Amino acid sequence: MHGLPSRRRALGALCALSLVGVGTVLRARAAGLGRITVAVGARSAQPLRQLPLSVAEQLDFFRLEGLEVTTLDYASDLLALQALKQGVADVAAVGFEHALPTAAVPQGLRSLVLQTRVPQMALAVSTKAAPTHRSVADLRHARVGIADFGSLGHAMAMLALNQAGVEGTEVAFVAVGEGERAQEALRTGQVQALCHSDAVLALLEHQGEVRIVADARGLLGSQAVFGGTLPGTCLLAPAGFAQGRGAQAQALVHGLVHALKWLQTAEPADVVKHVPTSGLLAERSLFLAALARARDAMSPDGLMPEDAPRTALRALSVLNPAMAVRQSDLARSYTQEFARKAKQKYSA
Repeated sequence: MHGLPSRRRALGALCALSLVGVGTVLRARAAGLGRITVAVGARSAQPLRQLPLSVAEQLDFFRLEGLEVTTLDYASDLLALQALKQGVADVAAVGFEHALPTAAVPQGLRSLVLQTRVPQMALAVSTKAAPTHRSVADLRHARVGIADFGSLGHAMAMLALNQAGVEGTEVAFVAVGEGERAQEALRTGQVQALCHSDAVLALLEHQGEVRIVADARGLLGSQAVFGGTLPGTCLLAPAGFAQGRGAQAQALVHGLVHALKWLQTAEPADVVKHVPTSGLLAERSLFLAALARARDAMSPDGLMPEDAPRTALRALSVLNPAMAVRQSDLARSYTQEFARKAKQKYSA
């Protein structure tokens, strides 16, 4: 009997050592793959296009994969890509169209995983400046606001106009920038219509200031406008990153696909809890309405739909008919390797 307390103390010490060992293993795992930096384009102005990345950050899904991820927010995709080009970041969270070989960005960029499978954009008409305009065809001779010339919003507006029998030369495109600047341009009459992200249009639509005439915020609407599945945001990296730092790339994609899986069943209240409303969608009701639309936009598994890169190229070609990319070059704009493994791991 006298030996029982001693045995208990010895057992307790052994358990404590075991727990310390487990903790050490977990900490080692968290630090095992090192760190990477992700440059994020326009998250504050368009939070839902980067929602899977934000969820993965907030729920520590990257850390669970043994990877330390630092994100740097930039006002636009182009600034995020500039950070990637300058070596400030290892990966960029931007629109897939920037991976196309003919885009005015560094060559050799490749999508590692898809976040959204639609561009989450719409073409809207001002109910004040153009109260009689009910369709895209009514925009002939109107001023149409876009984020920037050559942007995907510019291409979408051109496609919608062409489908309605209106030539691009019959409207005046105006670059209005992002966020509140774009809203102000419409409210002050600088433009009579706006082709922009859902975040920019959400409040305007909620207050009855715009009428949606072409909607690419959901899968079916996007396919109608673009003639196929058009990729939204992705995690883009130089080809050398995937080849030379494959373990980090896989951990990054594992974390992102884990977030996509979580988003499939998460309640809106849980999403808001982990990704607080802010910026243009600071009002909870606006965020929830936009989130409901965004559900359809999220990729289910991070994989690139087979026809999507060609659809993106065709969409941008409306701005530059001379664009031509060989199929082999287009295939190098993305990889399915990492997303396939993540899909299997998380049954996404």
